[in-house]
Amino acid sequence: MKQLLVFIRKEFYHVFRDRRTLLVMFGLPVIQILLFGYAMTSEMKNAPILIDDNARDVQTEQIIHKIKASSYFTVDESVSGYKDVEKAFKKGTIKCALIFPPGFGNDLLHNGRAAVQIIADGSDPNTAKTIINYLTAIINDYQQQLSPAATLPYKIIPETRMLYNEEGNGSLIFIPGVMALILMLVCTALTSVSIVKEKELGTMEVLLVSPFKPVMVLISKAVPYLVLSLINFTVIVLLSVFVLNVEIKGSVLLLFFESTLFIITCLSFGLLISNITSSQQTALLICMMGLMLPTMVFTGFMFPLENMPWPFRAISNIIPSRWYYLIIKAVMLKGLGFEYVWKETLVLIGMTVFLLTIALKKFKIRLQ
Repeated sequence: MKQLLVFIRKEFYHVFRDRRTLLVMFGLPVIQILLFGYAMTSEMKNAPILIDDNARDVQTEQIIHKIKASSYFTVDESVSGYKDVEKAFKKGTIKCALIFPPGFGNDLLHNGRAAVQIIADGSDPNTAKTIINYLTAIINDYQQQLSPAATLPYKIIPETRMLYNEEGNGSLIFIPGVMALILMLVCTALTSVSIVKEKELGTMEVLLVSPFKPVMVLISKAVPYLVLSLINFTVIVLLSVFVLNVEIKGSVLLLFFESTLFIITCLSFGLLISNITSSQQTALLICMMGLMLPTMVFTGFMFPLENMPWPFRAISNIIPSRWYYLIIKAVMLKGLGFEYVWKETLVLIGMTVFLLTIALKKFKIRLQ
């Protein structure tokens, strides 16, 4: 342990001497979280929607048919009550729920007006507003069909609700995605140059002739960046809460645990890249160019995965930030517990073990 602590202290010295590393670690995340949090917008198509039809009359069937015929929604009618709707939102399998009350058709035809409830997932406010607008347009179109000449005062009143985000705060969709993007790129990039830097500086020979085991070398390389990344994550969370007015609804302890796991996954990925490359420029190029685009495209916070063909959705499953994004949305924005994110957690654990194993096997104990 004394040897390990000595190497960890050495790595901290390396980090603090390199001002560019500190700038990337702390300057870039602050700029990105403020820029993306205020400036970005998105759109959603093919949204999964759940319909709870308590009336089951001709009018509701016609409206449901129009919703199914549109290209905006994927309809699920397998629901038996409001509890099923709540469970579907917690699991994250739907973006919106449409609830018809009993006697909808009777109220519309005899009273001239009927209400319908639209519940959208407010943790993604831009998508929620888009879905509500689509549903409202479909309902208005149905009303026009009932009385094209406006001779009958039929009126359907949508009652909307933004679940998990009653205020409609637009920053909520981007904060989890930007957190995943920042940690993925920064943590991976910093550790990707840690071993290859030793090769370029000629100090790798000292490590190789020491009685230090390869696994200890990898741990000593990762620990300083783990500590700094946790500080970085804390800064991001504080900015999100006090500057962008994002409320942490779930367990802060669970949030830090999941973020620590994701950081370790990213550090493991960076160590693997550092082992298989021969120069710092190559390592940084792989991280910045090779990871930025997949992280932005396949995480789901900029481009909805539901819009993509199934091969691209399959590729998204191997992107660690995709699973971390789902966890952050569930814990931070929806206030859900570990029982709702254990599957995503197991995926990140599996990825971490796999990446560390490959990095250890690729670690060369002899220089060529």
